[in-house]
Amino acid sequence: AKFEVTGADAATLLDRVSANKIPATDGGLRLVHMLTELGGIECEMTITRLGEGRYYLNSAIMATTHDEDWLNHHILDGEDVTVTNVTDQRGIVAITGPRSRDVLETLTDADLHAPAFRWLTAREITVAGVDLTALRVSYVGELGWELHMAIEDMPTVYDALVAAGEPHGLVHFGSYAMNVMRIEKGYKSWGSELTTELTPIETRLERFVDFEGEFIGKEATVARRDQTEPLSMVLVYCEIEDGDSDLLGNEPVYGAAGELMGIGGSGAYGHAVGKSLGFVFVTPEYEAPGSTFEIQMLGVRRRATVLAEPAYDPTNEAIRA
Repeated sequence: AKFEVTGADAATLLDRVSANKIPATDGGLRLVHMLTELGGIECEMTITRLGEGRYYLNSAIMATTHDEDWLNHHILDGEDVTVTNVTDQRGIVAITGPRSRDVLETLTDADLHAPAFRWLTAREITVAGVDLTALRVSYVGELGWELHMAIEDMPTVYDALVAAGEPHGLVHFGSYAMNVMRIEKGYKSWGSELTTELTPIETRLERFVDFEGEFIGKEATVARRDQTEPLSMVLVYCEIEDGDSDLLGNEPVYGAAGELMGIGGSGAYGHAVGKSLGFVFVTPEYEAPGSTFEIQMLGVRRRATVLAEPAYDPTNEAIRA
């Protein structure tokens, strides 16, 4: 989903609905979560600041109508702000991987290296003669760019990228491969791990919450953070014992004494790391790295071990290259 949020009060609206700080400088890009009054995760999206009073928002395609309604619902009477759904007018081509810069450099005069073009920033550049907005961001944990352009320009840019990428061994990948790679990287997913039933505290997204700011759902989120009694469940990232199946979601999870104590989130076999990986909701005593428990998958209980960091590139060297 793609939205333009414009007007003198655009920043005011986005500040109010975003738990994280929104970008303050042109070209800045932030991942934000929008919460319910009870602190549940209602939306997840990136916000890019294109200029004063001009923001570009991206979220899951399945959330297009949902997110548009959420934004419009929170515009206050008298505010000068417009939310424009440009999902059908703008397209995205993502080029990602260790050689993505080498390919893209053959089609643009823009400097694609840091500090001219840092990770988590956006720039207006020209690629294959097409003016577009390039976001240096990747959902698969590799060096890469999302190229956002008018929908009618997509064939030109796509054909140019495929031709330029051929000497570098460029291949296509789809949503299933993307899901595997985001799990290898330890990226959580809206609709799977992130739902209105859970706050950023249970899902361990505290680093994406600006507790000094004011936002919808802050009171409930702070209360959950500061409560003295243990949380009912927390989200962990784990490696699962090899077998003939991988985590699909909603599997029962059992503790050391055989007690039913959790539920599976999303998972996949990570081909780059050679491990079966997944996100699992467990009781807090199983949160520490190295903790083990069992997940029942297709009738077989498999041992899972909590990991301290992403299985792939935990220091972000690839994505920052």
